[in-house]
Amino acid sequence: MEITREGLRWMIFYDFKEGLTQQQCIESLRATFGNEVPSEKTVYNWFAEFRHGHASISDECREGRPKSVVIPRNIDAVRNMIKEDRHVTYRQIEASLRISQTAIQSILHEHLGVRKICSRWIPHNLIEAQKKGRVDWCQEMLKKFDRGRSKSVYNIVTGDETWIYSYEPESKQQSTVWVFNDEHNPTKVVRSRSTSKKMIACFFGCTGHIATIPLEDRRTINAEWYTTICLPTVFDEIRKKNKKRRIILHHDNASSHKAHQTTEYLKEKNIELMSHCPYSPDLSPNDFFFFPTVKQKMRGQRFSSPQEAVEDFQNHVSTISASEWKKCFQNWFERMQKCIDLKGEYFEKQ
Repeated sequence: MEITREGLRWMIFYDFKEGLTQQQCIESLRATFGNEVPSEKTVYNWFAEFRHGHASISDECREGRPKSVVIPRNIDAVRNMIKEDRHVTYRQIEASLRISQTAIQSILHEHLGVRKICSRWIPHNLIEAQKKGRVDWCQEMLKKFDRGRSKSVYNIVTGDETWIYSYEPESKQQSTVWVFNDEHNPTKVVRSRSTSKKMIACFFGCTGHIATIPLEDRRTINAEWYTTICLPTVFDEIRKKNKKRRIILHHDNASSHKAHQTTEYLKEKNIELMSHCPYSPDLSPNDFFFFPTVKQKMRGQRFSSPQEAVEDFQNHVSTISASEWKKCFQNWFERMQKCIDLKGEYFEKQ
C-alpha cells in the first residue's frame, strides 16, 4: 500500500502532538516505513509549521506559477517598519504583512541590505563642534609632542579619580568554567556591586606609577583637597627622584581640576598644564588603560572594607611592568591619530 504525502503529514502531526522531537519522529517513521519516509528537512519544516499554528496538512491550491510577495509595496512596508522601530522582529513583520519568513529574509538582506547588530555604548552624543574640538586637540598634541616621540613625553604626569568598591561582580567572561557532558550547566546568582566604597586619585607617567591617594573621611573631591593633599603628594614623590624635573600635568575637566584655586596653585608651583578634550575618556590613559586593567583583576573578590580593597588595588598596580606603562603612552598618541582619522567620532570597538 502506497503512503500518500498527506498521510505521512498526519503521522508527523500526531507525533508532534504527542510531544516527540523531530529526531524521534524521523526514527519512528523509518522503523515503520523504511525508505518511504520523507526527508529530515521535511519533518523539521512541518514541526516548525505546527509550532506556528499551521493547522492544515493539505497542499495549498496553486494556480500556475506562485505569485511572489517580494514586491515593491512589501519592500517599502518593511523599510518603514524598521525606520519606525529598530527593534522590530521577524514575527512582527510576518504578522503585519502576512508574508513568509523566507520572503522577509529576502527583503531584509537582498533588497534593503540591513543587518541586526548590538548598539555600541558611547560616553556622550557628540555634536559636530565637539567632534571638531577633539580633532583639533589631537592635532595640537601630536604636533606638540612629535607624535609621542618627543622627550617631553617623559615629563607628562596623568591623573584621575575613581571609586574602589568592597565588592565588584566578576564579568560574564570571567565566570566561564569547564563542564563535562554528564553535568548540568552551572548557574550563578546575579549580584550587584557593594555600596561600600572609597574614592582614590591615581597618577602615573610613561615610566610607571607615581602615587595613589585615597580620600580620607570624605566622599567627594574639591579644589582644597586637590591642592593641599593630592597634588602636593604627587609632586613630592616626583621631586624625591629629581628635584629639577619639569612636570607637565594632564587631568580631565572635573570641577576640582578647573577651579581657580587649582589653577593658581599650578602657576605657583610652575607646573605646566596639558589640556584635555571634553567628553573624551577614550583619550585619557586612566580610562582606557589604567583603571580597566587593575579593576578587571579585582572583580569577583569580596573585601571586608574599602580600605582593604584599596590595598589590593595598590598591590595589583605594583605588578604592572615598565613596558606596559610605556606601551600605554605609545597607544595614547596612536589613539589621537585614530580620532583624527574618524573625524572626532568615538572609536572604541570600531
